[in-house]
Amino acid sequence: MKHLKHIAFSQRSVIYTLVLISLLMGAAIIAQAYYFVAVIEGVFLNNAAFQSVIPLLIGLFFVLVVRAALTYLSGRTGVKLAAKAKNEFRKSLVNKFSQNPVQASMQGQSGRKISVLMDATDDVDSYFSSYVPQMIQTAIVPIIILVAVFTQHIYSGLIMLITAPFIPFFMALIGVMTKKKSEEQLEKLAAFSGRFLDTLQGLTTLKLFGRARKQRELIEESSLGFRDATMEVLKVAFVSSLMLEFISMLSIGLIAMEIAIRLVVYENISFFSAFFILILAPEFYQLLKDAGSAFHSGRGSIVAAQKVTEELEEPTPHVEWGSSQLITGTAPPAIELAGVSFSYHDEGFALKPIDAQIAPYHQVAIVGRTGSGKTTLLHVIAGLMAPTEGQVRVNEQPLFEYEEQEWFNQLSYISQHPYLFSGTIADNIAVGSSGASREQIVKAAEKAGIASFIESLEQGFDTPVGEAGRGLSGGEKQRVAIARAFLKRPSVILFDEPTTGLDLQTEKILQRSLEELSQSSTVITVAHRLHTIQAADQILLLDEGRLIGSGTHEDLLQTVPYYRNMVSVQQGGEAR
Repeated sequence: MKHLKHIAFSQRSVIYTLVLISLLMGAAIIAQAYYFVAVIEGVFLNNAAFQSVIPLLIGLFFVLVVRAALTYLSGRTGVKLAAKAKNEFRKSLVNKFSQNPVQASMQGQSGRKISVLMDATDDVDSYFSSYVPQMIQTAIVPIIILVAVFTQHIYSGLIMLITAPFIPFFMALIGVMTKKKSEEQLEKLAAFSGRFLDTLQGLTTLKLFGRARKQRELIEESSLGFRDATMEVLKVAFVSSLMLEFISMLSIGLIAMEIAIRLVVYENISFFSAFFILILAPEFYQLLKDAGSAFHSGRGSIVAAQKVTEELEEPTPHVEWGSSQLITGTAPPAIELAGVSFSYHDEGFALKPIDAQIAPYHQVAIVGRTGSGKTTLLHVIAGLMAPTEGQVRVNEQPLFEYEEQEWFNQLSYISQHPYLFSGTIADNIAVGSSGASREQIVKAAEKAGIASFIESLEQGFDTPVGEAGRGLSGGEKQRVAIARAFLKRPSVILFDEPTTGLDLQTEKILQRSLEELSQSSTVITVAHRLHTIQAADQILLLDEGRLIGSGTHEDLLQTVPYYRNMVSVQQGGEAR
């Protein structure tokens, strides 16, 4: 709540505008009541000619136009305030998520984060667009009306003064009831969004394994839970509206009865004053009712803001990089793993201390069975995750003493499923090389063995591809990623099982590309097919997070039975 108030009232010009609008709105309401009563009294009581009340009618019309304009201006000002606030929230969330993309993606469901970024932030809207303008208006206009009523009849003013507090009291009571229900509703929405997005992303896998029906039932259960939570919130909202209406109508009835008695029985109040008060009373209580509705919306926004704040305050693992310059000249850097270990606290997997040296220009392969820690080690070498213990040293200096951008400028990382953005093929090839010419892009594509395929397309290099590379096969995405590496010409290239799932022809093309890249770079590859890395200068063999062998293919065949058994199994022979 304090955070929302700080954001709202930090926009001083907007708040001053809303205050000025409220003052003018109060004056317009008083003027509207005056002109209306004056016209009625003149025509029906004083039998005035129509021509004599024309100025009053013109005044009434003018006041109505001004009031409509003020209402529009108030709403527009609130919307602008909400837009600025939502923009600030979304920028903060995006900045938070982008500080450490790998770590952020490892924590929680993508759908839940999207729900906070989109749905929860949108729910904050009503606090700024409705609650703040209405509360400012409620703090000013009813007082103006009350002063006007007291000038006409003190007892009617006292009735208003006594009955008015019942509405904010009931608002506070409803706020306590809705807070918990609103929290439950947002939690259900976040859970539903997370489960739904995860299911969509893995729909093919679920269908192949016959789990689609079960997942559909879970989604249905989650959606029904969100529906029930929403209906509970709406039920409270409807009941609160009914009670606010009841309190205001009862108060107006008391004022009307008191004025009727004084006007008809005691005859100690004029028709003008009585009618004037009866017109202002509904306006007075309507403002309080509107404040009640805005208060209900504001409570929901506060809950949504808490979700956003919790996400912003949730600690994200972050690696502090240094300021040293990584000067490599034309040669790749020497890389050393000195007692490097890493552990996932939640999953229980741990990479045991590893010592290894990777010389410039060497082709290094990281091998092992599934779950042995190959990709984790590659992430640590890349600097995407900081070692729990030990150091990755580059040119005899700890990796994280260098500037982050300086290191990543020297590095290319190609995963099993490289990500292609929505845009042209040329844009995707040049994504890591700003200012690359079309000639350079085409040459990089030729070296990656994909130029002929691109040129066969109707729009060539300007062919658009969908988000995540929709429209291209797995092999074509891999070759686009290889073309990125040729264009960037990094000193160190990391591959995460680049040939897994590819056909033999595509695999041969990628192998030729790797050989050419290795002539100017150090290439570190996580390998699944052992025959593809037999010519590697160094092979690191992992088993359950431990380094159990290091050397060439021939060295490991002779000295490590575990490796010899893996090779034999992949070749279809007997395990030895």
